[in-house]
Amino acid sequence: MVILGIDPGLAHTGWGIVETRGPVCRARAYGCVETRSHESIDSRLGRIYDEVKTVIERYGPTELAIENVYFGENVKSAVATAQARGAAIVACAKAGLSVGEYTPMQIKQAVVGTGAADKHQVMYMVRNVLALDHEPRPDHAADALAAAVCHANLTRTKNLGKARSFQQ
Repeated sequence: MVILGIDPGLAHTGWGIVETRGPVCRARAYGCVETRSHESIDSRLGRIYDEVKTVIERYGPTELAIENVYFGENVKSAVATAQARGAAIVACAKAGLSVGEYTPMQIKQAVVGTGAADKHQVMYMVRNVLALDHEPRPDHAADALAAAVCHANLTRTKNLGKARSFQQ
């Protein structure tokens, strides 16, 4: 299974491609779409769409793992993140990817073992789970890889449960 993980953001949308074979996950590629605040919103969202589309065309994922928007105290930031998330989802929907949506806490729980993990713990575990020789940078790309690992783990668990139910 080839999974595209996305950590959405208007200024920085992290992406990561993870391939699974059985219980083994490996990173194929990762990066970050960057936009500048002086650019128009349509230009920024268009770049996110275009670059996510290019990643899909290049690596051929069949599934998307994307972080849900966290609505904390900064509503303006949450709206901008939601717009970036929408642009990325549209690119994935047009390519026919199935979508898995996860909260930041679910992603941290699946990768680190605690939903209260900090960025350094997430990067450390992503490096180890994916057998990388370095910590993925920027942290937005590491978060995107973490979303993909989360999806891989939860999908594998769900499929094991289905197989057991079928055997019974």
